[in-house]
Amino acid sequence: MNLEGYTLQLILKEIENGNLSPEDVNEFYHRRSADLNRVLNAYITLLDPEKSRPEGDLKGIAIAIKDNISTKGVRTTCASKMLENYIPPYDATAVSSLKKHGGSLLGKTNMDEFAMGSSGENSAFGPTRNPLNREYVTGGSSSGSAAAVAADMAPIALGSDTGGSVRAPASFTGIIGFKPSYGAVSRYGLIAYANSLEVIGILGKSVQDVSLLFKMIAGKDPMDSTSVNVELMEKNISKPRILVIKSFVELSADEVKKEFYSSIGKLESAGFEINYADKFSLTDYMLSAYYTIACAEASTNLSRYDGIRYGPKVESAGNWRDYISRARSFFGPEVKARIMMGTFILSAGYYETYYLRALQLRKIIKQEFEKIISGYDAVYVPTMPVLPWRIGNAIEDPKIAYAADVLTVLPNLTGSPAISLPVGKVREFFVGGQFIGLKDEDMKVLKVAEMAENVLQVKKSGRN
Repeated sequence: MNLEGYTLQLILKEIENGNLSPEDVNEFYHRRSADLNRVLNAYITLLDPEKSRPEGDLKGIAIAIKDNISTKGVRTTCASKMLENYIPPYDATAVSSLKKHGGSLLGKTNMDEFAMGSSGENSAFGPTRNPLNREYVTGGSSSGSAAAVAADMAPIALGSDTGGSVRAPASFTGIIGFKPSYGAVSRYGLIAYANSLEVIGILGKSVQDVSLLFKMIAGKDPMDSTSVNVELMEKNISKPRILVIKSFVELSADEVKKEFYSSIGKLESAGFEINYADKFSLTDYMLSAYYTIACAEASTNLSRYDGIRYGPKVESAGNWRDYISRARSFFGPEVKARIMMGTFILSAGYYETYYLRALQLRKIIKQEFEKIISGYDAVYVPTMPVLPWRIGNAIEDPKIAYAADVLTVLPNLTGSPAISLPVGKVREFFVGGQFIGLKDEDMKVLKVAEMAENVLQVKKSGRN
């Protein structure tokens, strides 16, 4: 049995028709994952297939889960030596929702440590390698989830998105990556990096697959006060009205721009109404606002890892400062750098200068975005301004990875839904385009993306 290229929807249909069994499906993905993981390093923990067949819509199909999403009784490391042996006593709400729908766990996927990174290289367990070319990065931080789906090591996967961490690896591997509106999916059980920015997202082979899983995990959760109920009814859009922001496109490399503009022509020919805005006036401030807020929140969230409350116990030291210093030596260099930046931002004399100003700027960015998108179904821009780079290049020059987030941070600052899909191809790699909508209009964005996917057909999402 070979399920390469199969979408989740097709697998479920074949099970319904009696042509496949859940046991055969899970055995295929487990066996393929065990074989390919030695070279792609997509999983940190790969589980044995479950023998029981849960009831529910997912019919027992195993799903890959990013390793910063809590799974009861299954090691959850955040790709960090700090949590190398941590086993959560509870499931994240998103995981328990999937289980209620008959899903099971395939394994925990590799990632940038504590979700801090854009390439998948900042893992204590080694970098995730791109299935399209193993010498290149997968994109991060949900690198393992993207690689697993792209390499047919999982039918679908959960990731998390703080500043593009689902959409970036989706773009770099030629699959679908969906970041829901902030609050649409409960964050309970998502190990915190930057609370006000991060959401649990989905990576799959088709927009329909992603939409199916989103409906299963979305909704208000009493365990997460920021969660909300969003409209989950299918939208009927006959002629999508799309806004292209030229200044975003111009930030991209020439080969990305060429493929992106080509996709616009195909969408127009198919009946999409394409309009243009010369610029988004606050483009130059988005990265600064994002990294200021993210690092400040990371500094606060990761302060609990002190070898006393969380983290490995270390040998006794002469004083508590030495003890905590030794305990925090388990953090990797990227995490240490962001904690240091966040601590500086929140320190006396700089809190108002940097952090409060970044919060004010986020509010203005949100207002500006709501104004510019008024009257349109979605904004359409490239996902990543560049193609994947060789593993190691960003470590030599960290600005490469930081600058690569320039087109993905906007939806996290505004709380908007955004979805990346392949819209062009350069050599073995794909160019991603993302549709961004108004907060809580997730189903509209998914519908527009599905219509675009049917038009562009850059890569066969799978056997349908």
